[in-house]
Amino acid sequence: MSKAKRRPKIGLVAGGLGAYWPQFPDLLPTLRQSSAYVSERITGFDAEIVDVGFISDAQEGAAAAEKLRAAGCDLIVGFLTTYMTATMLMPIAQRSGSPVLLINLQPTESMDHATFDTGQWLAYCGACPLPEMANAFRRAGVEFRSVSGYLRDERAWAKIGRWISAASVRKVLRHGRHGLMGHLYPGMYDVSTDLTMVNAHFGGHVEVLEFDDLRVRVEQVTDADVAAKVAEAESVFELDASVNREDLEWGAKVAVGLDRLVADFDLDSLAYYHRGLDGETHERLGAGMILGASLLTARGIPAAGEYELRTSLAMLIMDVLGAGGSFTELQALDFERGHVEMGHDGPAHLAISAKKPLLRGLGVYHGKRGWGVSVEFDVAHGPVTLCGMGQDREGRYSLIVSEGEVVDGPLMRIGNTTSRVDFGRDPGEWTDEWSASGVAHHWALGVGHRAAELRAVASLLGVPLVEVGR
Repeated sequence: MSKAKRRPKIGLVAGGLGAYWPQFPDLLPTLRQSSAYVSERITGFDAEIVDVGFISDAQEGAAAAEKLRAAGCDLIVGFLTTYMTATMLMPIAQRSGSPVLLINLQPTESMDHATFDTGQWLAYCGACPLPEMANAFRRAGVEFRSVSGYLRDERAWAKIGRWISAASVRKVLRHGRHGLMGHLYPGMYDVSTDLTMVNAHFGGHVEVLEFDDLRVRVEQVTDADVAAKVAEAESVFELDASVNREDLEWGAKVAVGLDRLVADFDLDSLAYYHRGLDGETHERLGAGMILGASLLTARGIPAAGEYELRTSLAMLIMDVLGAGGSFTELQALDFERGHVEMGHDGPAHLAISAKKPLLRGLGVYHGKRGWGVSVEFDVAHGPVTLCGMGQDREGRYSLIVSEGEVVDGPLMRIGNTTSRVDFGRDPGEWTDEWSASGVAHHWALGVGHRAAELRAVASLLGVPLVEVGR
């Protein structure tokens, strides 16, 4: 998905009580200056802004509500510059269909109490209507979220930035096209996904694909196309001596076909699996996916094996947040060092590798048919976040999150992505709590501590978040 397609549309409305303007002539110009600063800062988050200006009464609030409803915003920011009544913002919250963030940013950290008159105080009175708005929104069944601070309060702007990032995730999911190709990995009840529920929770579209959709495109790939993709692979990866040239070229050919599949169906993510039999064409296609799927994931189009649609969505969420998001499962526990070892034998997010990723040739894929090249790397050392997508017996989705640190230590050399994660606690206890959270077999592993951002994402998506602590 292009960067432009990920830019959220942020509605902005600022307001205050019109009765003040004739009483305190200097107040409105001061508040408008604050509003202009807020508009400039929001635009700086790489967001498209729909600024409907300053409202002073309920009638102007209703007019702004219609403009914002028509704009189709991903998030609406209501700037409480001074006292204003709930009637001014309720139509905006109710009619727009967009989540609303209220911000209360007074001009500076503190008033000059010795010199301020009433008009100057009122510029600091944005906190005054916040409980009123919260109460009215709650009674109307409107989700409530807010950030309070002062205009140049970088802590407040970091919080606002998280909400804008979450709005970008919401936009990507609402407008996303997610490929699901092949069939369920036999016996994996946990990864089975109701496509209607994906749309019900997040919007978007799931495009059901056949492996034949890939097969016909791979059959059209030329030798020149293969050579170009091999050259790309040789520049991106370190090639282990175990890599068979014929297998590398087959992986490259499948990768070209995957690129065309993604382009033809305009996909933003892909989940796939095919078991195959006795080396037939579809088995060879399934076994040849890892190279191309990893290159796609590094481009921001996450591809997950084992038909893991919910995990490909979690990977997409993490990628939109700038965290990467690599296909991951548990591998082992190291009680001697206090680490949880995790990774996968399939597609990986190459952009978050600790060093140049390795391609290793495998004569057998454990638990799967076929053979070929596989990706091996360790995620960049430092803070990381796991993000999985759970589902309960009522069908409700949730985000499952845990923060840790990728650390140094011995790694397997078997064509898997493997990282050692230190959660600051006994690895067995962490594993028991993580497994009890509702997470499925797989999840996304991304760089940075992202729990605060993911709380905002969960809020805008209307799903619960479960955090497994350190």
